[in-house]
Amino acid sequence: MIKLKYTTMVLLCSLCMAVLPACGTGKQENIDQGMKLIEQLNYEEALKCFDAALLNKEDARLSYRGQGLAYMGLTEYDKAAEYLEKALSYSDFNVEQMDFDINYYLATAYYKLGELDKAKAVYDSITALRPKEKTAYYLKGVIEIEQGDQEAAKADFDKAVEIEPQDYDMRINIFCSCAENGLQELGEGYLQTVLDNDDKKLSDYNRGRMSFYLGDYNSARNSLEKAKDSNAGVDVVSLLGQTYEKLGDYNYAASVYSNYLSNTPDAQIYNQLGLCDLKIGEYEAALNAFQAGIAIEGNELMQVLKFNEIVAYEYLGDFKQATVLMQKYISTYPDDAKAQREYEFLQTR
Repeated sequence: MIKLKYTTMVLLCSLCMAVLPACGTGKQENIDQGMKLIEQLNYEEALKCFDAALLNKEDARLSYRGQGLAYMGLTEYDKAAEYLEKALSYSDFNVEQMDFDINYYLATAYYKLGELDKAKAVYDSITALRPKEKTAYYLKGVIEIEQGDQEAAKADFDKAVEIEPQDYDMRINIFCSCAENGLQELGEGYLQTVLDNDDKKLSDYNRGRMSFYLGDYNSARNSLEKAKDSNAGVDVVSLLGQTYEKLGDYNYAASVYSNYLSNTPDAQIYNQLGLCDLKIGEYEAALNAFQAGIAIEGNELMQVLKFNEIVAYEYLGDFKQATVLMQKYISTYPDDAKAQREYEFLQTR
């Protein structure tokens, strides 16, 4: 049997958190409660629940997995790895989805600890068991870019794209990873290929976002406007607004966001509106937008919105309130290095 042990990246961690499996019935009430507390970012209390679960002989694999996730939330990655390893020790010879899930979290912990080779090793194990696991190839490529091995990264990115050529999200992720590591030209190839094929079935939205990331904002605007006419979904509106911002038309971008929000409150669009307002100096409006987004319970952008709320207070010159909110923010998101630096700055004001 091959036991999977590693993965990587905050991106994958967030993907896993988005699909946390239900933890069962009343026979594992402590596990269920612990997972709810993790979703609420109450990691210390979650750990107590998982300890109780083990004492009550609830599912050990899920209990140790929960402890690993709680320590991940506390940014204690060495302990996270320890408990996720324990969770894996309860796996049998039948490799299940849960085994992959645990390994993905474990790899993230190793990645955070700087053990990149261990993170890469799991992708080889994963693809040995699941040759069509495109995410494993992609994430291995991301690590190889960070290690300066462009040739190996390209090979793994190519495999990820080959598995599902029309996964445009994957292509954009590859582009962004390359661009963030100074290899924008490499990343552009994965997008330009789509446009060069001139596929008549390519939607206006996908054509528009390929153009957007390639920096062709006029073409992006034209395609996204067509997409908006047929489907004014949140993704279309968000990218169309950003396109107008890139073209320097911030007022029109703000109107795109505001028109959508008048009918459909959405945290992502509130965040985009707030950022747009910051750029044009409408700091009070920006603050209101971020706070409106925060008021939407359970949204996945809560951390981003809370940080941007602090930034808005800084722009408004209210450093006292910004400092108070930053203290709370850091206690909830201790792994945000940028916030730590910002907090040091605020303490000097």
